[in-house]
Amino acid sequence: MASSTNRAAVPEAKTALNRFKYEVANELGVPLTDGYNGDLTSKQNGSVGGYMVKKMIEQQERQMSGK
Repeated sequence: MASSTNRAAVPEAKTALNRFKYEVANELGVPLTDGYNGDLTSKQNGSVGGYMVKKMIEQQERQMSGK
């Protein structure tokens, strides 16, 4: 099994990002589990990552605008 080369820019945020990933997957109805998820499609996995980015950008925009 290949190891992941993804590294968090802020290692202390890894736990929070992982929790966020599962929250987003749940919102989207993607059956993400802890462990092997090779049965999920690229579309399902991509939707989780894409929605995570969208929500993070929205949060940053709100923070930058003072709202």
